[in-house]
Amino acid sequence: QVQLVESGGGLVQPGGSLKLSCAASGFMFGEYVMSWHRQAPGKERELVASISSAGSSTNYVDSVKGRFTISRVNANNTVYLQMDNLKPEDTAVYYCRAIGSRAFWGQGTQVTVSS
Repeated sequence: QVQLVESGGGLVQPGGSLKLSCAASGFMFGEYVMSWHRQAPGKERELVASISSAGSSTNYVDSVKGRFTISRVNANNTVYLQMDNLKPEDTAVYYCRAIGSRAFWGQGTQVTVSS
């Protein structure tokens, strides 16, 4: 059974940090590109960051460059999103996605940036 389980979301003040985790199971994690997406209320889901299967290549949406870092530990079947200098516009549900021979989504974790 394929599972992607996100954790680490919560409420944080502007300028603060959070680290999201996505634990994967049920597929060959090391063969999949992993990505983080987010969806704010009333907006479409957008790609935030992606990382290649071996972790050697990353990409970010312009709005998070220099503030967010995606990483993965294939031995632990886990992908992370370190989010620093958070802004109110980062408020959204954050989803983990696996892309390979098939594609899977996690259930999402809420991130709220507010004072």
